[in-house]
Amino acid sequence: MKIYLTHILIIAWKDLLLEARSKEVVVSVLVFSLLSIVVFNIAFDPTPRTVAMVAPGILWVALSFGGVLGLSRTFALEVESGGFTGTLLSPIARDAFFFGKVISSFMFMALVELVLVPVMVVLFDLNIPVVLFILVSALALLAVSLVGTLFAAMAINTRAREILMPVLFLPVIIPALIASVECTEILFAGNGSGDLGKWISLLGVFDAVYLIATPLCFGLVVSD
Repeated sequence: MKIYLTHILIIAWKDLLLEARSKEVVVSVLVFSLLSIVVFNIAFDPTPRTVAMVAPGILWVALSFGGVLGLSRTFALEVESGGFTGTLLSPIARDAFFFGKVISSFMFMALVELVLVPVMVVLFDLNIPVVLFILVSALALLAVSLVGTLFAAMAINTRAREILMPVLFLPVIIPALIASVECTEILFAGNGSGDLGKWISLLGVFDAVYLIATPLCFGLVVSD
């Protein structure tokens, strides 16, 4: 078990170190997400009465589409450098490789959200319960990282990976996306936590199912 966890941390640390040097993934996702928020803000022109309904959708749509871009780029860099094939030929377990990529993707997305949320607070004059919002964000970003990592690995060796990745990813992530938007809307509106537990439970179940299913599927995908 110790060796297994070490392999996971090595993969994650390698991705984080490469990103710290190149800054390709986080910067591209951050710029795309910020532009998405600005465009949505102009398009919807939310008022103080509607901001709690509009802002959660803007946030999670921007993060989801940014995640598609970032995850595709992460695996593209791996394939171009030969690191993807080299890792598969090493004695590292396939699911350890997968979980290492999930951790690094989660960290990238969390860093992007850490910048986006203060921007949204300023733009929309929001009051956010920090602790509950961190819980919702962690569950939602874990869902995006699990599903996105699997489908990025599936699409990476195809010619139309830029098109195939969102086509595969978005339909599957919709339940988690809806739950994230609903949770965030409740938190932004300050309407109490009546329905919050239901949506957080949905996110938790989604994460639990895909924590089991995605590493198994990843092993089959990379074996082919």
